[in-house]
Amino acid sequence: MLQPDAILPQRAANSRNSPGNRVDPLADFSPTIVGSLGAMTGCASYFSAPVEPGWGLIALPVAVAGVLLATVRISPASRIGADRLAGLLAIFLVATALFGWHATRYTAAHHDREPFVTGDRAVELTGWLEAIDRSGGGRQRLLLRLVAADDGARPQRVRVLGDPAGIRPGDAIRLRAVLAPPRPAAVPGGYDFAFHAAFRDIVATGYGIAPAEAGPPVHQDRAARAVARLRADMSRHIRSRMQARPGALAAALLTGDRAHIDPGDVEALRRAGLGHVLAISGMHMALLAGGVFFAVRLGLATIFPWARRYDAAVPAAWVALVFAVGYLVLSGGTIPTQRAFIMTVSVLGAVILGRRALSLHTLSLAVIAVLALQPQAVITPGFQMSFSAAAALITVARLWQDRSRRGSQAGALSQIRLFFGGLGTTSLVAGTATAGFAAFHFHRVASFGLAGNLLVMPIFSLLVMPAGVLGLVLIPVGLDGPAFAVMEWGLSIMLALAHMVADWPGAQRYLPATPGLVLALFAAGFVASLLVRGLWRWSGAAVMAAALGLWAVLPQPDLFISETGLILARDDATGWVVSDRRRSRFAARVFLEARGVADPAPAVWDANCDSHGCNARLQGVRVTRLSSLQDWPTDCSRADLIVADLAVPPAIARQCQARIIDADELARTGGQSLHLRDGQLVAIQRARPLVGARPWHGR
Repeated sequence: MLQPDAILPQRAANSRNSPGNRVDPLADFSPTIVGSLGAMTGCASYFSAPVEPGWGLIALPVAVAGVLLATVRISPASRIGADRLAGLLAIFLVATALFGWHATRYTAAHHDREPFVTGDRAVELTGWLEAIDRSGGGRQRLLLRLVAADDGARPQRVRVLGDPAGIRPGDAIRLRAVLAPPRPAAVPGGYDFAFHAAFRDIVATGYGIAPAEAGPPVHQDRAARAVARLRADMSRHIRSRMQARPGALAAALLTGDRAHIDPGDVEALRRAGLGHVLAISGMHMALLAGGVFFAVRLGLATIFPWARRYDAAVPAAWVALVFAVGYLVLSGGTIPTQRAFIMTVSVLGAVILGRRALSLHTLSLAVIAVLALQPQAVITPGFQMSFSAAAALITVARLWQDRSRRGSQAGALSQIRLFFGGLGTTSLVAGTATAGFAAFHFHRVASFGLAGNLLVMPIFSLLVMPAGVLGLVLIPVGLDGPAFAVMEWGLSIMLALAHMVADWPGAQRYLPATPGLVLALFAAGFVASLLVRGLWRWSGAAVMAAALGLWAVLPQPDLFISETGLILARDDATGWVVSDRRRSRFAARVFLEARGVADPAPAVWDANCDSHGCNARLQGVRVTRLSSLQDWPTDCSRADLIVADLAVPPAIARQCQARIIDADELARTGGQSLHLRDGQLVAIQRARPLVGARPWHGR
């Protein structure tokens, strides 16, 4: 029979007292940790499913959990190990079902709007300016919040390329723009802006046809508009205290305003493995809250009569929590910042309650809280990289503490060596833990990321962020100049070092994309390598190695067809060839980057063309790009694959021996990646499913 305490984690002491001194490999799997793993599995299963799962995602795990518990209950003499394993599996399955259901409901709530379609004609938008940033091409991009019909309505945002013409964030705005629905993924497995836009309440994107002007007074969102003005004023003040390049980076770090960063600096930071510095995330929140916590705790500890009677950590944690809330508001409250704030609250809350602050239990609570608020975060690189780094650091910190207890660390020299050794270990562990997830999402690896972090992060942690926080505190009294001068000096050194590392030969290597199942296998091995004890821990490393091996051997697509009919094919002589360099350039670039091609510049294909279209032999397949059906019988008899710029009537398609992909099919599925073998089409991957579209595909 299942005992209630059977599912509790078993201590190492119990393992040492067990017969034969055997180590329980599942000793670290507590109900909270298992529940967080189930939460991630449920959310990830829902969002990665090719079709809408329905109630099966909920019913099946619950049914299996019920069978497990019933089997253990009716067992006449079950062992405590079997009881515990069954209980943990039941918790995992129930959490999977609950969070799968939660993801379903959350998604439905954010994708229930009518499409915001205006056609090709410009419309007038009125509302208030929420933020200004820059597109990948360097153009100014405005985020407008439209005036809601009533105060209880969910906000509607529109993102447009345009000139703010002096309108500041928080001010009322009027703008004429041409709009379209948010665009879905351009290539199979690519970034789906339509998916993420719905969760941010962005209903349309486009471009302004004239500079913005002051709009009618807005009486809604008073608090949000005040925060937007404060952020803009703070960003402008910080930039006025420094030179342009370090000032822009300082504004991004302290207020989240990245509109003024030099694109060359952004690329250098990424090539040097320092791209994580740009996004306000767990590291920034930890440095701010941790710095405030230790400063306040040190100050209170100097008050000896008070310090003898009370624990200085509790008031220090409360003060750090207040600063964390302020930083969350000032930085714009983006999704990565919200995740970092939740983790910080978990750690500081543990300190206030007298619990262990940094533990996998605390991290699991943060995971559950994040997914309860943002279930879609589970498939984003920020979530995966931040929590994988935190989990790895907590695990290694436990081993580091055990080692420190065995050896003496007395003396200033030993403490300095311990500090820099810990800093190097932190960079190595965090970089290793996040490398696989970063490579999967971004298809590139910074070869010298460890060197870049070892050179830059001491400056960032000990100089830049402390000076920045001090400068923010001193702004109200006008004494922020010296602090920001120190921050500017540190940022200038950071940028110089980042550019130096980025210029090293081979600083960045590109990798081909791989299916999501490979990432799931890698993540499962990663979790096992952290949580499983004893020699079984190596099983996790073996699973990770198997995932990487699978990544290396899985075949890549041989041909790509964009939503507008562009054909891009692998060529043994020139690498890649394209049917038209002027059409679908963005989709072609994204596809080639996902194939691990650096600086993609495909050659134009060598095709025979006439007034009805073009045909060429690509990878042993006769491909025809058709613009007219006037001579379709000849085209059907000569081609293996026909890509038509127009809709092909079903009657013609039934008589054609070639595989036809016409404009109607591409409009439904988006871009398609084709796998060829021995002159035959063996597999097709689509950006959107041909049938059973998900809620975000209908926007």
